[in-house]
Parts: sequence; C-alpha cells; structure tokens
Amino acid sequence: MTETTRANLARAAVGFAWFTIVYNLVEGIVAVAAGVVASAVSLIGFGIDSGIEVAAAIVVLVRLRAELRGDEPDERKEKLALRFIAVTFFVLAAYLLFEGVRDLITGERPDTSLVGIVLTGVSIVIMPLLAFMKRRVGRKMGSRLVLADAAETALCAWLSVSTFLGLALYAILGWTWLDAVAGFVIAAFAIMEGREAWQGEPHDGAGPQNASRREAARSGY
Repeated sequence: MTETTRANLARAAVGFAWFTIVYNLVEGIVAVAAGVVASAVSLIGFGIDSGIEVAAAIVVLVRLRAELRGDEPDERKEKLALRFIAVTFFVLAAYLLFEGVRDLITGERPDTSLVGIVLTGVSIVIMPLLAFMKRRVGRKMGSRLVLADAAETALCAWLSVSTFLGLALYAILGWTWLDAVAGFVIAAFAIMEGREAWQGEPHDGAGPQNASRREAARSGY
C-alpha cells in the first residue's frame, strides 16, 4: 500500500469518526432524555451506548490525526485505546443488567416512547451503513483500532434493532418485561464486543477466507 493510499484511507476514517461523534452526541442526548421521561431502561442504555461510541470515535480520531501528521504507530497506546473501548462495553453491560433485574423484581412499568421508536428506527438505517464503511476502511488499513470502532458502530446497529423492537412491541402489546429483555440483549452484545476489544481482536465480520487480514491486523497498526 502506498503512503498516498493509506493517507486517503485515514482521511476517510477521520470523516467517519467525525460523523459518528456528531450523530451519536445528538442521538445519545435525545435517547437518554426520552428514556428518563418514559422510564425505559433499554432506551437509556441505548443513549449511554451512543455516548460510549462518541468516546471510542474520539480515541480513533486522535490516533488517525496523529498518523496523518506522520507520527509512528505506538503499539502500547493502541492497546490501551482498545482496552478503554472494552471497559466502556463492560460498564454499559453492567448498568443494563442491574437496571433490567431491578425492574423485573419491582415490576416498574415504562411509558410508551414514540420519540424512542422514531429515533431507533432512523438508526437502524444509518448505523449498519456506517459500520460497513468503517469496517471496509479498517480492513484495508489493517487497523485494529478502526475495526474496534466499526464493531462499536455495528453494536449500535444491533442495539437500534433490539431497542426498536422492544419499544414497538411494548407499545402494541403492553408487556412490561420487554424493556428489560431488550436491555439484556444489548448487554450480551456489549460483553461479547468488550471481550474481543480487550483481547485486541475486534470482530470484523470476516470469515476464514480473511484470516490473512486478521493476522495483518494483529501484527501492527
């Protein structure tokens, strides 16, 4: 790969990181506010995950901007960044598990949130496309950090689906346990992605035929 090609890929990744920061900042604020109003655990968790994705995107943005300035890759810093992303996944999972169990025990009944349904519906369209573009750039660069960020965005896409279904089905059927179950689904995804980020091998959706790419990602940024 030529330096020009890699620089172009890095600039594309920077653009995706900036979009992620702006979009998820707005999404997170709206989701948490709507979740608090409706006492919807899954919606609050969805909003918190948006904040986590902003933090992860900032980490990636700082590293990519350093690369564009010509700084040499730092394996130690990259590993620390990956572990920071992993910890944010684990914190989110712990919150969702605690709140979900508490709501099941107390029988707390959330309100229907039309704002949450619309918000997660929009994210179902945007997040998978953004994750795909990040993953493609990350693979071409052989960057574990960009792939970890893509995994975070992919998680957000799955969260959008599970939260949307939980909110929509609750609005239709009125089953109080749906919100907690949606939160547990989110927690399961968060734990899975957190483990992979901690190990330095974020899931990139690649099959066995792409083992060489994964090996390149392990060998360096």
